[in-house]
Amino acid sequence: MSTSAIKAVVKWGKKTIEIDLIPSNGVRALKSELEDKTGVPKERMKLMPKSKGLWKGLLKDDFNLESINYTKFESSGPIQILLMGSATKLITPKVKTVFLEDLPAAEAAKVAAEPSGLTNLGNTCYMNSVVQCLRAVPALREGLTRMNQTTTTTTNTQRTPPGNTLFLSNLRDTYQSLDRTASPVTPSHLVMSTKMAFPQFAQTGPGGSPMQQDAEEFLSGLLTIAAGETMGNQSMTPEFQWKGVDNLIDALFGIEMEETLICDELEGAADDTANDDDAMELDGDTKQSAATLEPATVRHDLHRKLVCNIQGGSDASSQVNVTHIMEGISLSLNGKVQKRSDVLGRDAIWTRRQTIARLPSVLVVQFGRFYWKETPDSQDHAGVKCKVMKPVAFQGVLDIYEFCSSKVKKALKVQRDKALKEEEEEMDRKLAAVIEDNKIVKTEDSKKTTDEASSPPPPPADTTMTDNDTADDIEDEDLKAAMAMSMQTTTTEEEQPEVLVGPGLPPNFQGKYELFAIVTHKGRDADGGHYMGWVKAENDTKGSGKIADTDEDNDDWFVFDDDEVSPCKTEDVLKLKGGGDWHMSYLNFYRAKK
Repeated sequence: MSTSAIKAVVKWGKKTIEIDLIPSNGVRALKSELEDKTGVPKERMKLMPKSKGLWKGLLKDDFNLESINYTKFESSGPIQILLMGSATKLITPKVKTVFLEDLPAAEAAKVAAEPSGLTNLGNTCYMNSVVQCLRAVPALREGLTRMNQTTTTTTNTQRTPPGNTLFLSNLRDTYQSLDRTASPVTPSHLVMSTKMAFPQFAQTGPGGSPMQQDAEEFLSGLLTIAAGETMGNQSMTPEFQWKGVDNLIDALFGIEMEETLICDELEGAADDTANDDDAMELDGDTKQSAATLEPATVRHDLHRKLVCNIQGGSDASSQVNVTHIMEGISLSLNGKVQKRSDVLGRDAIWTRRQTIARLPSVLVVQFGRFYWKETPDSQDHAGVKCKVMKPVAFQGVLDIYEFCSSKVKKALKVQRDKALKEEEEEMDRKLAAVIEDNKIVKTEDSKKTTDEASSPPPPPADTTMTDNDTADDIEDEDLKAAMAMSMQTTTTEEEQPEVLVGPGLPPNFQGKYELFAIVTHKGRDADGGHYMGWVKAENDTKGSGKIADTDEDNDDWFVFDDDEVSPCKTEDVLKLKGGGDWHMSYLNFYRAKK
């Protein structure tokens, strides 16, 4: 008996039903399947062939479907059957409708329109906002899982207090709880272990209520503890394993800075030492030798964030009006410092310049919103923490190429030139397509003109070319020449090898980072106010268009106001630049753009 399925199409009124006909099952099985799909009872069902060679007339229940030679229909596609009859039964969907509230918590969390929030347990918004932003870093979460799956060594136990391990374990458990439910999570254990790991966060106010803490201090403390607990390759996947990097946090967030110090006063040292009998003569040709004795100082240091200086510099006489994140970062990387000069034998002014020698996978930028102001006229002279309210704009993509060292720039330029070449080649292809379309249009117009009896004869060869067709021909020749020159310049270049400039970065990385999370602060009181987290949706709806008059994609975001979560768009996020009493960016999280 044949058990192979035969593709069939059943035409029922205006509907077309596709089925797999198994001849060995018989006619009754065929009718039962159609009854389930249409609601037409088997006893009222009339089946007739539309493809020739199936059967004659109405299909009877005792007809042997295996007697049909189905091989002759293989080249013509599915067999065609006509169904006649009225439906008297209600067709129930095979997939039962399940409401969100009826699903288990873990399943509800996967299909919920909005992710779950965190309950505020007394001025814990500083913690909730940072935790929600870091939740969007998969490598960090995987590292926390790997850390808890491995056995803690004796050396590691001696290096870090037990409270640090408990803190990270509770952070991991909090993330897992957020994944398992669509309802707000109460992070009681995380708050408790946070106060154990950071005693300053256990401070209380006049009424005994917990005091507001700084979100950046919490982030820095979290990364410091996590760096100590994720030592070794067991917490890192292969793409984050990098020479000289011994923990996951520095592989993810670490920024190697190259600092160069150059003394500004060497050439003026002769005047300062003119009255010193033992002083080295520095005027004339000996100035160069003095500079050689004290060359520029170069050192490397590791940071886990960049700072956007929005106050305009520490020197009031040279204040810079910072209005954009790029200006603030540049200001923080360059400046003047006072340092002892061994050649001059005294403190001197040095120019400090920092460049990035190794790039991170996740780039954190802190806006310098808070600063300490001295209060010499107050009774306690304790000073006061103040907040800078001025607006500082930022965009969805941050290009840090200009802040990199010459070595990193050289590596990034390979990919930037490659991307530019591909863009030019794409434009050339589009240009060639336009030229080809113009040829087709002109050919059709020429045929149409030839067919028209009343069309005037073509002008003689020596006639001045003033008609539109001739002008188009000239334009075409210019376009062809431009395209040929462009193709020559792009095809003769040799492909250069891909060079990585940091752990976890894509091979084609060009030095551009995309914004994916923000911690904001609202309020004029630096020791009060309210923090919120803003996180880009994992599956943002593409095709939502651009923000008006910009090239920014208006993607989907979520704003986490503790346990309340609501959707927003990129255009809402870019308004968080400050300048009023609304939320303003404090910590921006960027990830390497592919």
